[in-house]
Amino acid sequence: MAPQIKYTKLFIDNEWVDAKSGKTFETRTPSTGSVIAKVAEGDKADIDLAVAAAKRAFHRNSEWRLMDASQRGRILNKFADLVERDAQYLAELESANNGMVLTTAVAFMSSAVKSVRYVASLADKIQGDTIPTDGNTMTYTLKQPIGVCGLILPWNVPVLMFINKVTTALTAGCTVVVKPAEQTPLTALALAALLVEAGVPKGVVNVVNGFGPGAGVALTHHNDVAKISFTGSAEVGKLIQQAAGKNNLKRVTLELGGKSPLIIMNDADLNIAVPYAANAVFFNQGQICIAASRLFVQSGIYDKFVEAATNYAKSIKVGNPADASTQNGPQIDEEMMKKVLKYIETGKKEGAKLMVGGKRVGCSGYYIQPAVFADVKDDMTIAKEEIFGPVQSILKFETLEEVIDRANDTSYGLAAGIFTTNLDNALQYTRHVEAGTVWVNAYLVGGVQSPFGGFKDSGIGRENGMNCVDSYLEVKTVVMSLPKKF
Repeated sequence: MAPQIKYTKLFIDNEWVDAKSGKTFETRTPSTGSVIAKVAEGDKADIDLAVAAAKRAFHRNSEWRLMDASQRGRILNKFADLVERDAQYLAELESANNGMVLTTAVAFMSSAVKSVRYVASLADKIQGDTIPTDGNTMTYTLKQPIGVCGLILPWNVPVLMFINKVTTALTAGCTVVVKPAEQTPLTALALAALLVEAGVPKGVVNVVNGFGPGAGVALTHHNDVAKISFTGSAEVGKLIQQAAGKNNLKRVTLELGGKSPLIIMNDADLNIAVPYAANAVFFNQGQICIAASRLFVQSGIYDKFVEAATNYAKSIKVGNPADASTQNGPQIDEEMMKKVLKYIETGKKEGAKLMVGGKRVGCSGYYIQPAVFADVKDDMTIAKEEIFGPVQSILKFETLEEVIDRANDTSYGLAAGIFTTNLDNALQYTRHVEAGTVWVNAYLVGGVQSPFGGFKDSGIGRENGMNCVDSYLEVKTVVMSLPKKF
């Protein structure tokens, strides 16, 4: 049963409004496939209104632009308090709209609060430099907010992505128009309400629900938008990059897909490596961009590892995300469920050995039993393409040198990992693998303190970390001629 759904309209200029067209669209819960809300469907006309509101809020004489940086930080810390206050409700809303296991959603709310507080602490620490230059001059730099930012969210972790992007942009002093994924608009609207309660001024934050061809395209093409931040597929990311250069030259941050390699060396402790490897690809039903979906196991332990991985996958409980004992919930929607099931069938047809799982569970909702494939080859579809589902593909390798080249033989470069007790193995792998994040004897650990982003087709730029606000700032150099004599 879904929690009370308080907000279904568009949020523009601190007002809840219907779409100009009057259109709405259905929002479903993946746990049963049933409709839980009808949400206003924004398009170009609504994006125009939202961008205009954000532009007014960014004017040099606006309340937001004249506000002390420390006050921006206090507002965001108040927002963190409110997220913490409403954490259970937000987690239930996330689980209902996204299908995320409720215990995971609750844990994510704690991470979200920490993220807001970390980023908020940077608000009054944005500073330029004084530069010694030749001649009788004084030179210094100013770091100033870039302007109106279009923030396009994915559906797999909506709360964390909203908080990551919105709070970073606001810390820098920007204003924003948020376009949630059409599958998961509900928590974005709830969080917008909390930002207003925290004291964010009129027009600073706007949320326009809608679809990519309507609201998304309008946002990425709008001349008054100075930056686009997008998390999603590489295919859409490339379209956004093209759109960003069509009229004005928008800045872009793109966090895109992955086909991340996880290496298990002969000397790895299987009691640790097997559960980590399973969680690395099955967590959140495999719907994570950093999923370790290419699992390379050294030949000396390959058969033993496959057996242990198969048994582990059999133990994973799939079911109602609200049940505290559930480990895997449903895929986001019927389309994604069918897409994942098609990949599983393709894997079997191409000669990979399905050890366990890979079938739909029940007939209500979009559940798939976690699948483990052995005897996977590099040229198989399941080893090359991002599946975004609970499918573990296990490949065999002989030497570290060989597997590094194989790991890098992909257009992606988001994450990677290695399990080994040999320090030299770890150092060689972390140095040579082409990935934005590399784990050693761990996976899916870390936090907002660490920069996150990808190599190659996995994206442009970095989010999180001490320098996260830099991508929302422009650097201005000021050179002043000084009098030669007093």
